[in-house]
Amino acid sequence: MDKKTVFSHIDHTLLKPEAQWKDVDRVCKEAVDNCMASACIPPRFVKLAKEKYGNRLNLCTVIGFPLGYNTMRVKVFEAQEAVLDGADEIDMVIHIGDAKAGDFDRVTEEIRAVKAAINGRILKVIVETCYLTDAEKAALCRCVTDAGADFIKTSTGFGTGGATAADIELFKQHIGEEVRMKASGGIRTKEAIEGFINQG
Repeated sequence: MDKKTVFSHIDHTLLKPEAQWKDVDRVCKEAVDNCMASACIPPRFVKLAKEKYGNRLNLCTVIGFPLGYNTMRVKVFEAQEAVLDGADEIDMVIHIGDAKAGDFDRVTEEIRAVKAAINGRILKVIVETCYLTDAEKAALCRCVTDAGADFIKTSTGFGTGGATAADIELFKQHIGEEVRMKASGGIRTKEAIEGFINQG
């Protein structure tokens, strides 16, 4: 698998709490120069990045990040603000406590509300697999599908574990045909990236 193919699947990401504009700007430039899928950056910097890079860069930002326990109204507001600032993609974190409590209707409602708020932009739903049982992961695949989201995503990168091949295989068995998958967190080598790409 050549470098161009690998890079086209990567959301080049900088979400560290100490990130400054100079750091975010570097990541954005690298994403443009290497034709990466997107640059995923903190909401605070989306407007600046859009002003500088315009349509040369697919801009992604995060909502309810990294813990997911904001209220639904706050997540909707965050998502709307991100779109106004120029975000092309939204990565939202579910309320993990609702999933652990088995309140999957509420999770679906929240995802659907965020999707409705972003005017057709791509929505990736982070379920933070490291905290979930296989049964909960399967149920969340249905939530993501029923709510009309575009991707299910494994991890924030801030939890106790990242993407695993087993989780991607589980997703493949339970998501709807229109939902894609994003492996994230703990992916450190070209071989690991190729493995996840080959899984779909």
